Amino acid sequence: MKIGIFDSGVGGITVLKEALNQLPGMEYIYYADTINVPYGTKPKENVKKYIFKVVEFLNDKNIDALIIACNTATSIAIKDLRERYDFPIIGMEPALKPAIESSDNRKVIVTATNLTLQEKKFNDLVTKLNSWNIVEPLPLPKLVEYAESFIFDKNIILPYLKKQFEKFNLEEYGTVVLGCTHFPYYKEYFKEVLPKDIDIIDGNYGTIKNLKNILNIKEKKDQKESKITFYISGREDKEELKKYLNILNK
Repeated sequence: MKIGIFDSGVGGITVLKEALNQLPGMEYIYYADTINVPYGTKPKENVKKYIFKVVEFLNDKNIDALIIACNTATSIAIKDLRERYDFPIIGMEPALKPAIESSDNRKVIVTATNLTLQEKKFNDLVTKLNSWNIVEPLPLPKLVEYAESFIFDKNIILPYLKKQFEKFNLEEYGTVVLGCTHFPYYKEYFKEVLPKDIDIIDGNYGTIKNLKNILNIKEKKDQKESKITFYISGREDKEELKKYLNILNK
């Protein structure tokens, strides 16, 4: 079975890693649209054009299912994509429901890109869960830029995170949601900045579990080795592939 995974850049590698854990033995095509990254700070209509171009490319590769490993792309395009294509399309959204359930009646901070937090999909989710009184959005666009530049230096990341969280009285909060697939790279730094009793969650595990259920894939013994092909904005690039594999194997 051939599964496409698409992100604006390196963020979706965290989703691919979870897919390899839960669904070994599959053929994966990973597409990073690095020419147009970041999506989260660009005009919505421009980003939508990028997304449809990528998905048409993957459709031509005869994929059986698609994971949009980008919260921003999911927010602005998944409905239209599902109307156009017949294969299952799994999107990302901030893991708000489990965050609320684990917050012990305290507030929840949802970190994501600006565009994700501004979109109707996110606002509808908060409204559906009747949680506007406890949910605080926090855009962290610089983390996307850092990840795409392969910057993981603690001396750069920690000061940025500390500054972003200093506006909150963190004793009031029970959970922080990593609502962008780039953010799990920095999970250990989030732990250093936040009080130890705050849970930090992302949507990667639930996304792949959802895909398994939709495809009705059961666990099998003696799985063959997974095959991964990387495309960087439409071209297969072995040099970039090495960088991505280094991140994947961390």
